[in-house]
Order: sequence, then structure tokens, then C-alpha cells
Amino acid sequence: MAANRITLLPLVPLLALAASQAGAQAPAAALNAISEPGLLAHIKVLASDDFEGRAPGSDGERKTVAYLEQQFKQLGLKPGNPDGTYVQPVPMRGQIPSPTFSYTVAGNTVPLRFPDDYVAHSTAAQTQVSIASSEIVFVGYGVQAPEYGWDDYKGADLRGKTLLMLINDPAIADPAAPSQLDKSMFKGAAMTYYGRWTYKYQIAAKLGAAAAIIIHETKPAAYPYDVVKTGGLAENFGLLQKDGTAGNDPDAPVIPGWIHLDRARELLAAAGQDFDALKQAALRKDFKPVALNGTASFQVDNQTRMVQSHNVVAKIEGSDPKLKHEYIVYTAHWDHFGIDDKLPGPRSRQIYHGALDNASGTSALLELAKAYQALPKAPKRSILFVATTAEERGLLGAKYYAKNPLYPLSKTLANINIDGINAWGKTAQIENVTSGHSTIDTLLAKYAAMQGRKVEPDSRPELGSFYRADQLEFARVGVPVLYTKARSNYLGKPADYARQVVDHYVAHDYHKVSDDVRGDWDFSGGVQDIQLLFQVGYDIAQGKTWPQWHAGSEFKGAPRGQ
Repeated sequence: MAANRITLLPLVPLLALAASQAGAQAPAAALNAISEPGLLAHIKVLASDDFEGRAPGSDGERKTVAYLEQQFKQLGLKPGNPDGTYVQPVPMRGQIPSPTFSYTVAGNTVPLRFPDDYVAHSTAAQTQVSIASSEIVFVGYGVQAPEYGWDDYKGADLRGKTLLMLINDPAIADPAAPSQLDKSMFKGAAMTYYGRWTYKYQIAAKLGAAAAIIIHETKPAAYPYDVVKTGGLAENFGLLQKDGTAGNDPDAPVIPGWIHLDRARELLAAAGQDFDALKQAALRKDFKPVALNGTASFQVDNQTRMVQSHNVVAKIEGSDPKLKHEYIVYTAHWDHFGIDDKLPGPRSRQIYHGALDNASGTSALLELAKAYQALPKAPKRSILFVATTAEERGLLGAKYYAKNPLYPLSKTLANINIDGINAWGKTAQIENVTSGHSTIDTLLAKYAAMQGRKVEPDSRPELGSFYRADQLEFARVGVPVLYTKARSNYLGKPADYARQVVDHYVAHDYHKVSDDVRGDWDFSGGVQDIQLLFQVGYDIAQGKTWPQWHAGSEFKGAPRGQ
């Protein structure tokens, strides 16, 4: 198959063009400070066995936080916390669950095996939680979306019950083209926040359910069941209050969990129902919850501990006496899944290295800090770098910052988040996962064009990437966000190359111990992407206008907070 090719324009003339358009000195030295060797050197450290998978509350966290502090200090950045430190404490409760789950239908009790058949944990503060004989109700996709005229619950009383629900959004066929999805309903092929497991747990808690169990399907979930198992075996975390007090998680029922598709089919069959028929029925607006005439029983024994985790924060103070009190925030999560001693093989094969997810993004954060420090003069506004904790546990570090910002959100112009860096070469385009939400889109297109590249919307909207990374928490408190991916149209490669490398990573390495440093990586494209994010952030820091939400974004009306 013919390769896709594009000629990239020389860097320095492009920077001069940028300077003439922006009315600012071209930051050529800053962009050239971002390098493949620098990026890879940080990744090799953070993803090494010595850092033990960077789990929150572990020795791996201690080493990670110390390394990031050291690097920010060496670069000459100021402490990002107004208290004079490079950390923001994030108090959490850690729990390692030992769950049991059985269901009873028509007098027959069926125990399920953890974690092969299901995963579940408890969000309660107690070390032991039991739910006995909770009525099981199938609630379709578990969605209440008034803007789409959609309500899967129809006013049913679900207090104390166990909700069985589908993952992702309702996939509504376009009446005019039945082979395609209706873009007017849940954004067509794109996953909305209603499709995320976080939303489904939140609505279940709001309705007073005792448990919410999501049926796993690989395609609509966007990852295999093994990823669910990894998360289920790991220590779970929940945020504590700012004063450190513990309580139940308001964003989830007491028992949240997942069930393997095969086991869900068996449960429904035992109740006289067919999974495929129920799934089809759930695609109608007139769907009503289906009582399965069975009960579920759970017990979760928790090994509980209080964890003082940390966001790592560093700052470059703005050069303008007035504008320096306004901020552009770059984020990347430093955490991963730590160690699983139960896995076979040597120690190195028990460590979740998280090289691309997200040692690469954290390393990019350091390269960006180096680039800003290479400017002949600091930008007018201040730049804050936040390496967040516990993203893998539900975006907790970013959520904590959004609820307890170190600097007023009312003075925060934008968040640019990095979660994974392109490791497979240069691309003819950059994908804007946050496309259509804010005027940052225009800046991204401007500077991508100066690289000889195009900006395209998310090529895989069904993955719901917007709702799976830290920028979501900033968007929810009203801060315009940018999150990009380079996963299509690789230069000099076959048209299906992106699908090959990305699909292989998701299937074989994502959230597995094999997400390790590889000798065949090519970060030339990753460096280009980091340079692009630098240009966008620099423009915002220097510009006269603030990024604004577009009218069609669901975050336009979000309260800006402090």
C-alpha cells in the first residue's frame, strides 16, 4: 500500500513566521531545547524496575516525587506550592479488596470467581462491608441525559438494589442511514461522559443503589477484560476530605464493579432473559428497568490504610507584574500500577512499568519546563507544571487539585494535559481529542500548520479519551483544556500502520507489565508534539485574550470555582 508523505518546512523560518504573527520574539531556542535523548532519559528512569511501577503510597511514589522535585530544581523552576514546597499533599484512603459475590435466581445460588469472573471493591470507610440479598435490576446503559430525552430509570425506586448495566453510550442507528450511528444522539460514534464507568457509578450512587455492576465488552469498553482485572487486583484509592477525614465516596455506590460478559450472559439466562435481546431493547427511549427476579450478595474485606500521596508542582513566574497572577497549567500523571507479586516470572515481569502510560507524559512535562526555561525572557503569565497522582485510580490527583487549587481557577486560563507520547515516528497530523470545545482549537491549528501538519478531530472517538484523562477534571470546573494524540497518518508508513501499532499497544501492553522501554521507539514525532504544545501554551501566556468555551460544549456553563 502506498505510503503517506508530507514535506515539513524548516523549523527556523516557521518560528520567524510565528513571531511575526504573534508579535513576540520567536522562541527557537526554547523549542530546540526539547529533544529525543532528554525525553528518553527521563522515561528510562521513571519506568525502571527501581521505581517499582510508581504506585501511590509506595516506595515507588517516594522515588518518583523525589526525582521530579530534583529535576524541577535543577532546571531552576520555583516551588509550585505557595507554601514554598514542590508538592501538594493529596490525602487518600487506600484499600486492597478481598471480595465475594454470588447471585441467586430461582432458588439457585451461583458464586463467581474474583477476578476472572468479576471485580468489585468497596467505597465505604469500613474494613468489612456486606450486602445481602440485594435485588438485581438490569438498567440498560444506566443513563439519564435530558438533553437527548433519555432516561433509562423511568423513576424506578432503586434504593438498596444492585444495578446491572451496559458500558458505553446507547449506540443509536441513524434513521436515514441505518448502518451508521445518529450523530444527534450521544454524538454518534463518539463516547460521551455518559458512557464512562465513572458516570455510571455516580448516577447509581445518586439513585441510592447498593451496588453497580458493569457488563464488560471489549469493543465498547475500548480495552480487554484483562485491563479490568489489573485494576481490580490493584489497591483502590479514594480522596479524603481536605481535613483528612474519611467517609464514603459520594461518586460511587458502596459496591462498584464489573462482570465478565460470559458470566453476565449466564446470569441473565438464569433469570429467563437474553443478553442480546435486552441490549437491543436498551437502545429505545421507552426502555424501562428490568427486574431479574434474583438477588446479589457481596462481602468485601478491605486492607485499609491512609495514604498521603502528592501532586508535584513547579512554577515559572510570569514576567508581567500584573499578568503573572494568571496561570497556564500543564499536567501529566506520574502514577501507574506498582507491583503484583502474584505474577509469574522474575521481579521485572511483576512490575507495571508504565513507560508510555505515563512515564512518557511526565518526561514531556520536564522537557516543556526545560523549554520554558530556555526562553530569553519568561512569558508574561505564569506557567504551572503539575505532575498528578492517582490518575489510574480515577483522576484523583487532578480532581483534588480542581477542588483545592493552589492558585485561583478564576485566574487559570487553560490546562494542557499530556497522557502518553507518540513513540512511533512523525505524523502528518495531530489529533485534537478536545476538538470543538474551546478556542484553543484555533491556536492548535495555527501552530500545527507552521509545522506543516494538519489538525484532525479524534480518530477514535469511541474510546472516549476526553473523559479518561486528567484534563476532564479541569474542564468540569470551567477551565478550557487541550489534550492531543498522534495516532494516525504516520509519515512513510502504510495507511494502516497507526492501527497496527496503537491496537497492538492497547491489546498487549496497555496497563500490563509489558509497557516497558523499547529499543525500536522513535520519538521524533513525540518531540514535534511537545513543541506544538509548547507553542500553544506560550501563545496563551503571551496573548491578550483568554481561551473561551464554544457554545456547544457541555463545559461552557461549568462554574469556574475559586
